[in-house]
Amino acid sequence: MNFVILHSYNNYVEAHIAKGMLEESGITTWLQDENTITLDPILTNAVGGIKLFVSENDWAQAKNILNKIRAEQKEKWICPNCGSHNIEKVSTPKKASNWLSVLAGLFLIDYGIPIDKTLHCFKCGNEFSEPKED
Repeated sequence: MNFVILHSYNNYVEAHIAKGMLEESGITTWLQDENTITLDPILTNAVGGIKLFVSENDWAQAKNILNKIRAEQKEKWICPNCGSHNIEKVSTPKKASNWLSVLAGLFLIDYGIPIDKTLHCFKCGNEFSEPKED
């Protein structure tokens, strides 16, 4: 059985959520580079993130499942400014906590990773922490 990359993730939580949802649907999956990224997150870009593999035969079905999950998530969130559903979680330089985590990381553990994410509307550019729910 040949396995192919379905998606790449920056952290193990998102990777395991996707893996669990696919396995719940009967699709065999496995993760590559999970330990490397979890132990040393600065290597995320160097190794290409945590890669979620599925069998070649299940690739189309798995892709549809992940796309459906993303679409459902987007439909639940509404921008409080313009009402758009085109919203995603992003790291933002506008939050002081992100700057503090980067500085602390640089001085204490040789790398800095912003950890505080915010919701960003790609239609109006508004950033907010709590979306309106449908």
